Amino acid sequence: MLAGEPYLADDPELSADALRAALLSERFNATSSADPAQRRELLTELLGEIGEDVEIRPPLHLDYGYQTTIGPRTFVNYGLTLLDVGRVTIGADVQIGPNVQLLTPTHPVEPEARRAKWEAAEPITIGDNVWLGGGVIVCPGVTIGENTVVGAGAVVTRDLPADVVAVGNPARVIRKL
Repeated sequence: MLAGEPYLADDPELSADALRAALLSERFNATSSADPAQRRELLTELLGEIGEDVEIRPPLHLDYGYQTTIGPRTFVNYGLTLLDVGRVTIGADVQIGPNVQLLTPTHPVEPEARRAKWEAAEPITIGDNVWLGGGVIVCPGVTIGENTVVGAGAVVTRDLPADVVAVGNPARVIRKL
């Protein structure tokens, strides 16, 4: 899985990792707004890396946690879903709107392999100073360049360059910044 190769998700080690993430995220999601220190402590334990002055508003949903790094001064609004089977790298000063989905898993197109529960993943990279509007979905293998703005509800199916505004389904560049 970590190498991007096909794997079976019901592997006992992966199941243990997923349970760890579920328990930590449950605890994080139940924290009080009045206790930012506890939130930070849980996120530090849950995520692969988290920069200074990161704010993530619960609820947060993820697969493993350790596959995700978040740069400093990033703000994540309510309801982020991180299917971090593959690496998810979020840069510095990123703004993530409510109900955004970052989805790294892929599944075989062939029905027999899919029925056998094979899957794989492709990493997602979000550059510095990106703004993902509410409800944005980022698909496996996508890189979004620095300073790019992705409009609310967009579905990002392929890489976006730096310094653009993209909207729609599939997301397309409508303006250079």
